[in-house]
Amino acid sequence: MKYQKIFMKRALQLAKNGLGFTSPNPMVGCVIERNGFVLSEGWHYKKGKDHAEVNAINKIKNQEVLLDSTLYVTLEPCVHFGKTPPCVDLIIKKHIPRVVVGIQDPCDKIKGLGIQKLREYGIEVIEDVLKDQCRILNKRFFTFFEKNRPYIILKWAQSNDGFIHLKNKKNICISGIYARQLNHKWRSEEDSILVGRKTVLNDNPRLNVREWVGKNPIRIFFDKKLSISSSYFVLDGSQRTIVFTEKMKENKKNIEYVQISFENEIVNQILFYLYKKKILSIIVEGGRKTLESFIKKNIWDECRIFICNNRNGTFKRGLRAPLIEGKILKKMNLDKDKLIFLSSYNNDELQFKN
Repeated sequence: MKYQKIFMKRALQLAKNGLGFTSPNPMVGCVIERNGFVLSEGWHYKKGKDHAEVNAINKIKNQEVLLDSTLYVTLEPCVHFGKTPPCVDLIIKKHIPRVVVGIQDPCDKIKGLGIQKLREYGIEVIEDVLKDQCRILNKRFFTFFEKNRPYIILKWAQSNDGFIHLKNKKNICISGIYARQLNHKWRSEEDSILVGRKTVLNDNPRLNVREWVGKNPIRIFFDKKLSISSSYFVLDGSQRTIVFTEKMKENKKNIEYVQISFENEIVNQILFYLYKKKILSIIVEGGRKTLESFIKKNIWDECRIFICNNRNGTFKRGLRAPLIEGKILKKMNLDKDKLIFLSSYNNDELQFKN
């Protein structure tokens, strides 16, 4: 059991290399071991590319060593045809005698069927090794299939006296340079980012990744009356953008207009649409009203709050930061700023491990 945990921890490390690139697939890591020595390693690099097990198996030149090996994988091997063939079939074909699985896949197409098929072919399967850590690794993936919505991260920066905006001031940056760099890193890791109409008008944000290397998230914002002009960055067509509106409008290059009702359950309509589009995660970076629309309904999973020194003087008489209750996961200092991570009480099993 001791060695099982050691090799599974390594598989978890490998899986994290796929953060920001594999969605809507999960992050998966794989280690192949024989007599206590690692023969090969692999992870799922990017959606549409080979899975972790395939990458690890194909790196081995002398395939005969697989006949007495153990394959460790963070998530149950797939059993269905997607963009790539089933990993279960390759494991069976290579006559790998033992497979150690971190956690079952929550997708209905798999959900225990991969493990069942391996056992039907006489392969020994050991389940639930570091199960909790494997679940946290793919918190976005599990939330998507269990709650039928994306994983929701709320994020804002506030002054140390509790304000997020100066009154009658536009585009004031509260947080420091390291906080902004970290924020761009986070953007590269998630599928999408959402703001409200007022944030677009006040700040003219790009909502892209500039201070980190990585992909841009899908930009999402509300514009009930389609009053935001094409001169704003969010409508420049440089990255995929979704606009929720009550009006009908033809889509443009990289810009999708989605008609919804603004009279009821806006958040639920948005999340349902994103679920249909297989968007696994969303950062909500909007103003207070947008953030509170998620907080009041208690539809969120994680919250990240920067508490910053008031570099621009007092923020009193400005806009107060939202009030939120949750379980504190971690506190840390970031230069002169402080950073607090919270989880929703609906997410009690979540602990800050990745």
